[in-house]
Amino acid sequence: MALAGSAGGWYLVNASPDFAVQIHNFPDLHPRTHPARNTPIAGVLLTNSDLDHLLGVFSLREAGSMDIYASAAVHSTAESSLGLETVLNSFGNSRWHEPPEEFMPLSRDSGATGLSYRAIALPGKPPPFAKRAPAGVHSLAYQFQDPVTGGRLLVAPDVAEVTQELQEALESSQGVLLDGTFWSADELAGVRPNAPKAFEMGHVTIKDVSLALLAKLPARQKIYIHINNTNPILAPGSPERTAVETAGIAVGWDGLEFEL
Repeated sequence: MALAGSAGGWYLVNASPDFAVQIHNFPDLHPRTHPARNTPIAGVLLTNSDLDHLLGVFSLREAGSMDIYASAAVHSTAESSLGLETVLNSFGNSRWHEPPEEFMPLSRDSGATGLSYRAIALPGKPPPFAKRAPAGVHSLAYQFQDPVTGGRLLVAPDVAEVTQELQEALESSQGVLLDGTFWSADELAGVRPNAPKAFEMGHVTIKDVSLALLAKLPARQKIYIHINNTNPILAPGSPERTAVETAGIAVGWDGLEFEL
């Protein structure tokens, strides 16, 4: 996803493998006429080191200077297992930042973006491809605040547990993008025998946890993201999709835009 504050400057939360296609379909992220090589993307905030969250960062290797926000454990995993920092710095300059626990301005080279942000640590494990498992936080949610509008946005695509801090952030946000990976705990077993359960993969389920949770929130925008292709909420007209929409929750789609 991409977001910008009232003062400008686009930031990504994660960058998926189809990142180039997403940029093509969103003109605000297209390069400007001058200088010869440029991008309006000022940085990327990583929630974890899963491949579907960071492979797109490699496509930003020729962007010049790039700010990347990640926990120390995610930074270490991305470098030791994939060589991400080495690749980026072979073409330009990547600057890595450990996100704050309290709201701080989200800045760029030319100054403030108009956004503040903070990270919320969540339970999580390193991905299966990790060559080693550094200690520390492997999963983050991010909460953003625009001081002009007062709007707050919570982005949490990987939720293994609804912690007290996450619950408070959910209740204080006007926009919520939440983990919608699985509808039910045994969903993957329908396509792959002996597949791990949702909680074993670090995801609460919609059916058992997040549907009731989101339905009670006062947020104006409540949207499921990070939806696995086995999830029946992707099928329009399915009972599961109807339950989600009846609760006032949207199923995220490419190109969805809103302001807070």
